[in-house]
Amino acid sequence: MTKKLSLGPVPKAETIKLTITISVQLRADLDRYAALHSELHGTVVDALTLAPLMLETFIARDKGFRAARPSLGGSLNNRPGSLDETR
Repeated sequence: MTKKLSLGPVPKAETIKLTITISVQLRADLDRYAALHSELHGTVVDALTLAPLMLETFIARDKGFRAARPSLGGSLNNRPGSLDETR
């Protein structure tokens, strides 16, 4: 069994709603990941909670995106892991 996942415990964060469409296979994979994450961390969490954290982790680790960051005209540091947005 896997002892470690890329995602750690889910942090509390300010959120906004974003609707996306994903494949049936991706949804099944997200559900399986959430089940494994819940088992490893001892806290029940669903795919809808983990998906934003997965995206934040992906973006934070993308070297090309980090290299382009200064030319984006905004900072990704207003809230750890999130893009600047007008609310």
